[in-house]
Amino acid sequence: MPWLQIRIPTLPAHTDALEDALLLAGCQAVTLIDTNDQPVFEPLRGTTPLWQHTTIQGLFDEAIDAQALADQLVQFARAEDIPLQGQVVTEILEDKDWERAWMDNFKPIHCGDRLWICPSWLEPPEPDAINLRLDPGLAFGTGTHPTTFLCLQWLDSVVTPGMKVLDYGCGSGILGLAALLLGAEQMDGLDIDPQALDATQSNAQVNGVDTARVRVMLDEQNLEPEYDLVVANILAGPLCDFAERICLRLKPGGDIALSGILTHQADAVESAYREWIDFTPRTELDGWVRLDGQKKH
Repeated sequence: MPWLQIRIPTLPAHTDALEDALLLAGCQAVTLIDTNDQPVFEPLRGTTPLWQHTTIQGLFDEAIDAQALADQLVQFARAEDIPLQGQVVTEILEDKDWERAWMDNFKPIHCGDRLWICPSWLEPPEPDAINLRLDPGLAFGTGTHPTTFLCLQWLDSVVTPGMKVLDYGCGSGILGLAALLLGAEQMDGLDIDPQALDATQSNAQVNGVDTARVRVMLDEQNLEPEYDLVVANILAGPLCDFAERICLRLKPGGDIALSGILTHQADAVESAYREWIDFTPRTELDGWVRLDGQKKH
């Protein structure tokens, strides 16, 4: 059904009071967003980035009098001495099939020379290519984000037959399963989210991958001692924290790719791995970096 949305620009210190006022007025859902639309990615260590201005959004039943609601909240802000940073705006949000809209926007993606990532509900544009049919479910990983795309491009160029691959933080399983379709023999996926394990197993079935070649797990102790190739597309902080344990799973001379790294974080991540890894030149896309190389002998 349609909803009435109200947007109130304010300062972060006053969001709690305005949220309470919205809920008392019958609000069904409250969301806080950055007024200036400045993204806050993973922060640098020791810092807590904060928005300078916050817009608080509320959803109401469409039948509510929009002007009366806006006047009520403006009067509340004045009475409580809450400074507003702009006009209070209301609008009607039309009903929409969000799942269908998302599916319509997820198109096949060409990754390197051999590999395509194709939504499971569409026919591949090149039927004779290596096509990974994907339904991400509730886990991260469709290939559309630069971090995933960079890893897929790398896998397309380095995977050779018979490899044992570790997908560290497997999400939907997109990276490990792509490696299998490209010729790897075995894929182990590790994640902290049980839904990621379900998504990986489901996507393996969709692609006709022999389940004996896919293992997914929550416990790192169940991993193999060493792998020919390790790919870890997580975040810069965990990549630094887990550097030694990740590198210990890679055999000497083995290939590794690290992603989920913003440009300003690349030096710190590379430094954390330099004891074990000889890196090639960095690859960057839309402000994200992939670090790849080989383990030292």
